[in-house]
Amino acid sequence: MGDFSGKTAFVTGCSSGIGRQSAHALARAGANVMITDINGPGLDETKKQLAQYGVGVESMVLDVADPKAVDAAIAATVKAFGGLQLAHNNAGIMGPVQEFLAYTPEVAKKLFDVNVFGVLYCMQAQLRHMLENGGGSIVNTASVSGVRAVPMIGVYTATKHAVIGLTKAAAVEYSARGVRINAVCPGFVKTNMTGGQFSEEVEQALGEQHPIGRFSQPEEIAEAVLWLLSDKASFSTGCTMFVDGGQTC
Repeated sequence: MGDFSGKTAFVTGCSSGIGRQSAHALARAGANVMITDINGPGLDETKKQLAQYGVGVESMVLDVADPKAVDAAIAATVKAFGGLQLAHNNAGIMGPVQEFLAYTPEVAKKLFDVNVFGVLYCMQAQLRHMLENGGGSIVNTASVSGVRAVPMIGVYTATKHAVIGLTKAAAVEYSARGVRINAVCPGFVKTNMTGGQFSEEVEQALGEQHPIGRFSQPEEIAEAVLWLLSDKASFSTGCTMFVDGGQTC
């Protein structure tokens, strides 16, 4: 996929799932990695796993919905490794699986705080550094729910539409200044976030929505992220890359 030696990556949502596998893929390719998550124990486990690659790995417990904490995390990354060239803004929550009318203002606000404002704060902090230091590449985790609707996760769907909007808007503004910004759009992925959210019958039905006939694994999404971050994707910006087993066909 390419050699990331000498580069530094910042990844959110690394305690499990896509974020953990993205950190693995980046470290395996030679990048130094700052891994973050609000889940400290899961983050510690990821850091232990990454030791096998012999690259620089730092970790920080981070609530992406706190803009001051995000700024501090980016500053700590630059201090630890001397710069920041790559970022995967992956942290997100699904929230309850329920009818649209059942969403309370508190639940809806929490979803937007993490899934939308968390991405916004991370992108702003990353861009400030990258624009002044030679550019970089950013990938945001959106979803097939960013372009279509799935019943019972209405507010989550709205947040992922917003992530795609943020990605496109920032790409239009900053690509000519050396920062490529893209989004990866998974279908349903077997992660801690999705596990237990649906009954076996619903999981089977959701799996059947994918022409490939199954949910994806986090590693499959991570490989797409790695490509988008790499120089091999040098002419890709503002795109929404679907890794969804044909779900949006």
